[in-house]
Amino acid sequence: MLKAYKYRLYPSESQIEILVKHIGACRFTYNWALEQKNKAYEVDKKYLSRFELQHRLVHDLKPNNEWLKEVNSQSLLNTLINLESAFTRFFREKKGFPNFKSRKNPVQSFQIPQHYSVDFETDTIKLPKLKQPIKAKLHRKFEGKLKTATVSITPTGKYYISILVDDGKELPEKEMFDEKSTLGIDVGLTHFAILSNGEKIDNPKHLRNSMDRMKILQKRTSKKQKGSKNRNKARLAVSTLHEKIRNQRTDFLHKTSYKLISENQAIAVETLNISGMLKNHCLAQAIGDVSWSVFFRQLEYKAEQYGKTLLKIGQFEPSSKLCNVCGFHNGKMTLKDRYWSCPECNTEHDRDINAAINIKKFALQNQNLLNI
Repeated sequence: MLKAYKYRLYPSESQIEILVKHIGACRFTYNWALEQKNKAYEVDKKYLSRFELQHRLVHDLKPNNEWLKEVNSQSLLNTLINLESAFTRFFREKKGFPNFKSRKNPVQSFQIPQHYSVDFETDTIKLPKLKQPIKAKLHRKFEGKLKTATVSITPTGKYYISILVDDGKELPEKEMFDEKSTLGIDVGLTHFAILSNGEKIDNPKHLRNSMDRMKILQKRTSKKQKGSKNRNKARLAVSTLHEKIRNQRTDFLHKTSYKLISENQAIAVETLNISGMLKNHCLAQAIGDVSWSVFFRQLEYKAEQYGKTLLKIGQFEPSSKLCNVCGFHNGKMTLKDRYWSCPECNTEHDRDINAAINIKKFALQNQNLLNI
């Protein structure tokens, strides 16, 4: 089973210089390879393979750019693999054509596929091209085979390393579940999640609660002269606040998803077109702040990790407009109607709780586990 461990790095000044050089070299190589592929297709309608790019990298690019030899060669070759993966996603999944990398991107990183080591006794990590190991906060120990490591730097100047480890264990078998051990979840903006058992999890609104402070810091940044030290200090203050908001959101999502997975054998959710919903400029900021896609991704991999089941239903199922008691379809209900009464069975419904119950029912019906 593959698991990732992320640690904070504390490099020295000389080590920072080498890490930054690695990031710049990998970005340069990626952009060069993307340009080579684009030119080959435009001129000769030819698709350059990764192996052809590797040959050009070794025999053309490196001899003409001696500074690339100061960087770990495996990291440069790994950028070609990443570019190949980007084109594969573009052709198979239509995820968007690969773009050139910019030094202005919020997070800069490079990968190390092999030849590095972790020492838990001295709390250090040895990386290629570095004479001395880097100090790290190794707060979690692991056992297994080291895979690819990713070194990244945040806008606030913090260095991290994410290590992929194969612990040799198999994924646990799925636990048996029934109607009682299944939980339906409907997500929203007023409440982060509404559960089929009637419980509602409040939306913490981390970005919205920090928006007043964010506006002040951004206004200060806009008034500073470009390129000055004071502008860099103001930019760092904005980045620090963004980092705090991201950490708060990540902590909330991990705790919530872990709690839901631990307490239930199966989770039922609705498939949402989040990218389409983000095109609504009135709700885009709130939808981005609530991070549904990250929440669903965490539910998915944690369900596999702990032997639970994640059930999904289609996004066009009438979960909100269907009475969960008698099945009456309320076609006249609008988005403003948060409560409604069923004219057939006179049941009073909370729109969100009713939707969560219906999501659970639809998911179980798809699994043929619900007695209809």
